[in-house]
Amino acid sequence: MADDALFEFLHMEIVSHVYKEQASRADIDKERVSCVSALESMGFRVGQGLIERFTKDSPTFKDDLDIMKFLCKDFWTNIFRKQVDNLRTNHQFLAFSCGLIRGALSNLGLESVVTAEVSLMPSCKFQVVIQKT
Repeated sequence: MADDALFEFLHMEIVSHVYKEQASRADIDKERVSCVSALESMGFRVGQGLIERFTKDSPTFKDDLDIMKFLCKDFWTNIFRKQVDNLRTNHQFLAFSCGLIRGALSNLGLESVVTAEVSLMPSCKFQVVIQKT
């Protein structure tokens, strides 16, 4: 699938660019945190835009559970062409993907904290904690 390859190459270039921008800094820990933050921010904005596009003709969601079902079934599948429970990824995608999820939820009115954990390669687990206001 050409679309999948294009997305992966684009993402690799974005990661490379972000890391090159931060390479001039001496403190490696600060550099890593800064790069992860930049990738998460990019993902957040992309997630906001994509969720607007994917939900423009959809009825309003009834509750948080409906939003999460849509995110896992439709949103994720449209982006990665894989179901969320079968997703295989690598570490580069984690910061961007966490931002993607957080941005989508934010645009749907849910503030959240999204983290990713890699316990056994090549799979990862995302944890979404909805912040109640």
